[in-house]
Amino acid sequence: MPDPRVSAMADGLIGSEILRIAGDVRAMVAQGAAVCNLTVGDFAPSEFRPPELLVEETVRALRAGETNYPPSDGVLPLRQAVVAFYERALGLSYPLESILITGGSRPGLYATYRALVDPGETVVYPVPSWNNNHYAHLVGARGVPVVCHADDAFLPTRAQLEPVIRGARMLVLNSPLNPSGTAFSEDALAAICDLVLEENARRGPGERPLFLLYDQVYWMLTFAGTRHVHPVSLRPALADYTVYIDGISKSFAATGMRVGWIVGPADVVRRMGSILGHMGAWAPRPEQIAVAKLLGDAEAIEAYHGTMLGEVYARLEALHAGLTALGERGYAVEVVRPMGAIYLSVRFLLHGAVAPSGAALRTNDDIRQYLLAAAGVAVVPFQAFGLAEETGWFRLSVGAISKEEIPATLERLERALSALAPATSAAA
Repeated sequence: MPDPRVSAMADGLIGSEILRIAGDVRAMVAQGAAVCNLTVGDFAPSEFRPPELLVEETVRALRAGETNYPPSDGVLPLRQAVVAFYERALGLSYPLESILITGGSRPGLYATYRALVDPGETVVYPVPSWNNNHYAHLVGARGVPVVCHADDAFLPTRAQLEPVIRGARMLVLNSPLNPSGTAFSEDALAAICDLVLEENARRGPGERPLFLLYDQVYWMLTFAGTRHVHPVSLRPALADYTVYIDGISKSFAATGMRVGWIVGPADVVRRMGSILGHMGAWAPRPEQIAVAKLLGDAEAIEAYHGTMLGEVYARLEALHAGLTALGERGYAVEVVRPMGAIYLSVRFLLHGAVAPSGAALRTNDDIRQYLLAAAGVAVVPFQAFGLAEETGWFRLSVGAISKEEIPATLERLERALSALAPATSAAA
């Protein structure tokens, strides 16, 4: 029965699966267990610090008295810095009116949904992906998830999108992708861009256009020859229909500093500014002033990423190599080579296997709980990212772990896998 004390939206909103898992991890740590926490899409300050320039300039702004409300669309120096940064780094040329500063990237995602999508309209998004099912619920949209697979790097193809894009109001893409750590190739993204343009050309004058929300918050974190690609550079005609979401949280290990931005068509961005202005979802003024300094210093950014990218990739590659070796030794483990972000996609095909306790592992959550209890390995199933199927795929995040703990983690994992009895007809 509906809860009469809250709205229908609030009553139907699903809580965060990742936060639920985090509770299990905290309980084990409190008991003194060794846990390699691969669940959080965040950075441990002991492992990854923001750029020193960012920290120093934030402190300087605070001491200078920059503690009052910022303008609702962001302080002018930061908006100007985003314009210059995007032109320099991405080859994108946008006017100042197309830039909106937000309190991290999440308000940008919400504002895009809220400004573009009316209740009952269709939003198409791939799964696994982060929180699109929840954002669709928040605005009363009809969410259409497109199930993606490892063969396509967990990213949608034009062929998958063609049957569902007709009449949609928004298509949501993310690259590099949370949770898989994979990224679009130029050809794959260009084909999808062409589909969006074709769909808009097909629509009559009375029909609302199809917009593309492109979440590229991880774009500066790419590895091993992966090149970040984005819609407007591939198809300039998409500039009127594309909204970029970005920020400092991931690329500069500054999740708690809460500075993000929206880049898109000025008429749409203006409406988003009004929405977020009423919410008060702007970034803190001192941090905005500091980020403006950082984005304007190409040498500081290059020096920071010269170290950070190597540290992130070293962790990802160590896990990838260790898990690949487990698969080669006959364990039911499959892993996708990392391309970007701080994530690794790993498949534990353990459904039907029997734990030493006699319990059969029937679901992804059974597998997750077994790995946590038996190996101290905390992972997140793809169900937390909208994928309903019990496929055995999990997200591993390396932002909060040290390189030194990886070998012991892999050893514990192998012992836990060795302790499982094979699936039987009764348990499967």
